[in-house]
Amino acid sequence: MIDFKKLFLFLIAYFVITMAWAYPWHMVLFHDLYVQWGAFQRAEPIMVLGIAAILIQGLVIGYLYPFYIRDHSSSIKRGVQFTLIIGLMTYTAMGFATAAKFKIEPVANFLTYHTIFQAVQFILVGIALGWIYKK
Repeated sequence: MIDFKKLFLFLIAYFVITMAWAYPWHMVLFHDLYVQWGAFQRAEPIMVLGIAAILIQGLVIGYLYPFYIRDHSSSIKRGVQFTLIIGLMTYTAMGFATAAKFKIEPVANFLTYHTIFQAVQFILVGIALGWIYKK
């Protein structure tokens, strides 16, 4: 049975962590590099689409996690393990597929920054996930 309270708490945590990490990373700290590489092609991102993506990702991760934890024992370690597995799916779509579709040069630099960004994101999210679902 779905624990809607935990799912909702995780959705909030996922949104807050992702926005608190993604916005400064992409729009402040490394914005000019992403533009230079060709990874950003819009002067202004369509924020509502980004927010929708974050909410859908959070719902899917929060919904699937209880199926991953065996015997319903959760821990922060298990949360991080799960989000790194799920994060790998997001990473390939947002990293490799983006580099394949857009003229991003140099690809290696883009993928390096993207790898660091998503590793930190999914470790932080995993900590929250494990903490929220911890018995």
